[in-house]
Amino acid sequence: MDNSKIGHHISGQFNKELEDVRNKVLTMGGLVEQQIELAVTAFATGDMEMAELVIKQDNQVDALEMAIDQECMQILALRQPAAFDLRLLITVIKVVNELERVGDMAERIAEMAIQLAGADSNKHDQYYELEHMAELVQEMLHGALDVFARMNIEGVTTITGLDENVDREYGSIIRQLITKMMEDPRNITRMLDVLWIARSLERIGDHACNVCEHLVYMVKGEDVRHLTQEELERKMKQ
Repeated sequence: MDNSKIGHHISGQFNKELEDVRNKVLTMGGLVEQQIELAVTAFATGDMEMAELVIKQDNQVDALEMAIDQECMQILALRQPAAFDLRLLITVIKVVNELERVGDMAERIAEMAIQLAGADSNKHDQYYELEHMAELVQEMLHGALDVFARMNIEGVTTITGLDENVDREYGSIIRQLITKMMEDPRNITRMLDVLWIARSLERIGDHACNVCEHLVYMVKGEDVRHLTQEELERKMKQ
């Protein structure tokens, strides 16, 4: 992290507290990234043990969210930060909430993977588009966490721009699933489970975009949550 972004306070303890919060967020982000990877792999391979691990990891994610929130509240109460430090803490509270929701989406994918395990021997071949969609949202989330780690928002619009690709793939997957359900009503239950996975991945992409928007606020002090991609790109050039 560019430590020059954080003010050099008279209290060295204050600097340490801010750095500790930042490190906890990155730890939580790494855990959530692992959850997504394991959940998608469990779906692709039918590995139920891997899916169960993802579900168990959600408790760790929830615990980290609560610990970070509590630490931020204590700093706000005791240090009464201003300017960038205040925006940093507000952003951290929002970002960990986004990450917790991503963890929930990964848990849902793992649950669907368990339901689908053994249902299709050629699952990997049938759902390659779903796996590519997963790769896109993982790239988005990793990029957003990298922006937080470096506190350099130059790459934000590249990350948010990927959401259009995710949405296109999501629409394509829905059309394929509907076709399969129409071809054989016996497919309906299984295809609905797959639809839940696609929807969860689409939401992970949205949460990655939200993280980017929170980070723009942290660095620039500007709320860009409701801007279009084009408006955001113009704003970033200013």
